[in-house]
Amino acid sequence: MRMPSSVFAVGRYALVLGILVGSAVLMSGAKKTPFTVHDKAYYAPQAIVEYVNPGLVFSVVSAKIASDGTISVDYKVTDPSGLPLDISGIQTPGTISRSFLVAYIPKGQSQFASYIVNTVSAVSGGATGTQAAGDSGGTTTTVAVGEYVYTYKNKAPTTFDPTATHRVGVYGSRNLTQWDLGTNYASVTFDWVPNGAKPAPRDVVRTADCNKCHDQLAFHGGTRRGLDLCIMCHQPQTVDPNTGNSLDMKVFIHSIHEGSALPTVQAGKPYQIYGHNGYSDFSTVVYPSDAASVADARNCQSCHNPSNGAAQTNVWMTNPNRAACGGCHTDVNFTTGANHVNLPQADDSQCSQCHIPQGELEFDASIKGAHVVPTRSSTSPGINLNITKVVGTAGKPPVVTFTIKDNSGAGISMAAMTGGSNRLALVMAGPTTDYGYTNFGSDVTTPGYVSENPVPTATCTNDGTCQYTFTHSVPAKATGTYAMGIEGRRGLTLLPNTTQQVSTEYGAKNVVVYFSVDGSPVVPRRTVVSINNCNNCHANLSLHGENRNQIEMCVLCHNPSEGDESTRPSAVVASDKSLPTQGINFAMMIHKIHTGSKMGAAGVTYTIVGFGGSHNDFGAAFASVPTSITNTGVLYPSMTNSGSTGNTAACYMCHVNNSEATFPIGLNKVTDPQGLINPAPPTTSACTACHFDTPSFAHANSQTDPKFGEACTVCHAAGAAYDVLQVHAGQ
Repeated sequence: MRMPSSVFAVGRYALVLGILVGSAVLMSGAKKTPFTVHDKAYYAPQAIVEYVNPGLVFSVVSAKIASDGTISVDYKVTDPSGLPLDISGIQTPGTISRSFLVAYIPKGQSQFASYIVNTVSAVSGGATGTQAAGDSGGTTTTVAVGEYVYTYKNKAPTTFDPTATHRVGVYGSRNLTQWDLGTNYASVTFDWVPNGAKPAPRDVVRTADCNKCHDQLAFHGGTRRGLDLCIMCHQPQTVDPNTGNSLDMKVFIHSIHEGSALPTVQAGKPYQIYGHNGYSDFSTVVYPSDAASVADARNCQSCHNPSNGAAQTNVWMTNPNRAACGGCHTDVNFTTGANHVNLPQADDSQCSQCHIPQGELEFDASIKGAHVVPTRSSTSPGINLNITKVVGTAGKPPVVTFTIKDNSGAGISMAAMTGGSNRLALVMAGPTTDYGYTNFGSDVTTPGYVSENPVPTATCTNDGTCQYTFTHSVPAKATGTYAMGIEGRRGLTLLPNTTQQVSTEYGAKNVVVYFSVDGSPVVPRRTVVSINNCNNCHANLSLHGENRNQIEMCVLCHNPSEGDESTRPSAVVASDKSLPTQGINFAMMIHKIHTGSKMGAAGVTYTIVGFGGSHNDFGAAFASVPTSITNTGVLYPSMTNSGSTGNTAACYMCHVNNSEATFPIGLNKVTDPQGLINPAPPTTSACTACHFDTPSFAHANSQTDPKFGEACTVCHAAGAAYDVLQVHAGQ
């Protein structure tokens, strides 16, 4: 009886793996791996890693078009260290799928056009449209294991332009699930000019800028990775016949990120695209850049990064056009001139006459002027704070020396900080081992901290050096290290007495310093996340009216004993008033906010009543959209390995130094009157904020002893059976 080759292959795998595992038992030494703690392969047995060689890398040797239009690409397939891989999965483990794209930039144009275009039909209604596509049915020739030549079935026309920039794209996956190493994905592009000239590809936005929010830009099951591959198909040839929406990158990427703020969405029309898995609705996307203006996508440079090295990084300013601009301004009718100051625009030739890169004033018709975020106005005089000294001991009021200056270095007087929306505050909390339950006096209503306004009584010199003595004392029995933070903002009217007048605020960078209250060495509060990581996505994270913008400041107030009890009685939504206080400890709150849409889908909500009684529902209805559009919670942008958003297992997007795996996560129990456990032990509170299902609460509760506390480290500490880093890896 003939045995299929795959049976022999499995036999070889088992034999080799058995030898390797046996050898591993006889060997000792430190684990060597090219993988990080965030990769599944990092935790695999060394013998399996050395046998399987996980990972997938495509590279292109060359590409060419013959005179008859035949297209071919010579490419290599390796693991990350360069070991050649067999695409059939016989000589090396794991079969490898491949797909191939090819496109060129027509003369006089700036975007790619595919040689392969299909006509597709809508799922209903009979509408049709064109879409760029990959090749199928071509032939593969083996040069050697790990190097292959693919000849496309589709040909370029014999009249193809040999002077045009061409691009081939190769993408695919490697199935390693039988070794519990998941599926590896990869893609690559290669540019060339058939006549040998230097290629000049489209290069506007770089993948690295996308990955600041998305971690690993991947779509369509995870195989399509990187913007350079995306723009081969997502160009003017590709439309969605089901909705009529363009799938051109410069159009739909603007519409996706504008999402809930699109004028047409605000008017009640959802923004949807029919893709590989049916309809995707982007109507509740809230662009996270510049949290001072949530749902404000005017911070164009968060994607159009002037420092990213892209050859055409400034094209968004120098080449305005109806398609790109209409991606956000969906209520503009360029044909009739509606919502375009009544000026019809027949083509793009005149756009740059009015919309120059930068004009004389903010909020003018120039590209940069029209996209100014008021709180980031370049005309702001600035406010810069610093704490130079704190003298404070147990039982006595601390004396704080601080400076307050504008951007020119001139001092700002306390009189200038009086009235309007001007604000200055000093905040004291402690001890730094964990904030939350320190009592600063019977008159203090803020749990675990005290905030005072130094403006009325601080003594200042002309250079902005001030001294303030607190009215509240450090608690008499206090020990260890306490924290002192400063925050401030000023009001500003931009373009006063003009039709473009805007009232706004601008804030100072928070400063937090630490001081010993008993003469012991100063020990700062633990560092868990970095504001730099926050700003990768939020650009300029600043909340509570431009007041708070540093993590060290946030945690002074968002401590284990803090809830929204002070604002809930004034809730603007009547039903909020009758609900229990919502806990807002920083770890729990941030985890719940970023898990928003998952909570909402599970019927769980997380609503904070904020200043002014504002209703902030992060779990079911975060976006400000009409009731006719189905709302969602916060949509977390980090992408999974298989190409979907919402990868809240990517803890490293926020955490530093693998702090998510450092136990205990705080010392104090967390007040959570609306939670299933109240008060909740600190690690339980942090982890069940993401793992919010009832069995997870039951598990955490069963592993907490009334006398000895949480037993999380037994299973979840570094190196344990369910190491936090390991269970979150490779998702």
